Amino acid sequence: FFSSALLLLLLHCCCVCVTHPSIHPNMSEAETAAPAAEAPAAQGLNGLDLIVDGWFHERGVLWPGQAMSLQVKEVLYHGRSDFQDVLVFSSTHHGTVLVLDGVVQVTTRDECAYQEMICHLPLYAHDNPKKVLVIGGGDGGVLREIAKHHSCVQEIVLCEIDADVIKVSKEYLPELSKVGFEDPRVVVHVMDGAAFMEEHQDEFDVIITDSSDPVGPASVLFETPFYSAMYKSLREGGIVCTQGECMWLHLDLIKPLVDSISTFYTSVGYAYTTVPTYPSGQIGFILATKGRGPCNKPARLPADDSEFEYYSPELHEASFVLPAFAKKAIFGSSSNK
Repeated sequence: FFSSALLLLLLHCCCVCVTHPSIHPNMSEAETAAPAAEAPAAQGLNGLDLIVDGWFHERGVLWPGQAMSLQVKEVLYHGRSDFQDVLVFSSTHHGTVLVLDGVVQVTTRDECAYQEMICHLPLYAHDNPKKVLVIGGGDGGVLREIAKHHSCVQEIVLCEIDADVIKVSKEYLPELSKVGFEDPRVVVHVMDGAAFMEEHQDEFDVIITDSSDPVGPASVLFETPFYSAMYKSLREGGIVCTQGECMWLHLDLIKPLVDSISTFYTSVGYAYTTVPTYPSGQIGFILATKGRGPCNKPARLPADDSEFEYYSPELHEASFVLPAFAKKAIFGSSSNK
């Protein structure tokens, strides 16, 4: 999040590189049809191998000594895109599950906790966000949440590396994909997000990056140059919100990044949400601003909070209140902005 070679190794669906043409919401039926459910997987990780005795097992180098298991009801789709293994299954207790390269991205039971917070923390912290860029987010959940900001958001641009993630999500995850991809404000590009930002500077009020885990070469996504690229693509007064890993597992990654980007962003804060099917049941967000104050209080309030399953103005503020160990490790004696 940037050379193309590095990006091919990303584990999550929010990667940023490639050579496909743009895809728009009004694509033809042939263009948007999901890959055949029997599509064979090529070389590399095979998601079906992670299903043993009716249970899917997720293990990862970034969460050593622990694993997540979900009981499988039915495999709905398995194949391999140009970039990653793609698996969708219905589970016995967590709804439909999307897995990319062996890592759970979404379950329809708890996805609201992630999608709502990564979107509404920056959007409600901004008094008038008109143009929003999403890097990744091919499942459509982030688009769905941004689309709720009818009174201010005029244009939503999504850059996603993997067209198959979009197609599969439209077919098997309509709860996430239908609203956002059908919104007339949305324009989708299957392309290099870093290259897109290079060509669109001082343009966006909010940039949301639904990033991969920083494993191996993909650790570049958690380093200063990408945050610098986002900074340049922001308008004055803009806000960046990115997936910020887990405070229980990744303080050694979070602290150096916060320190580094604090040298050029006006404010940098850390918030978190609880997602039972993510490692340690928790994931964080880094929120950084350009020429404006911190994001820990909403600048606007929802007109209708019945649209939300997880987010609320009270939770917005509370999400920045970190456990003592995390606050000390990330910010030292300074406050969480």
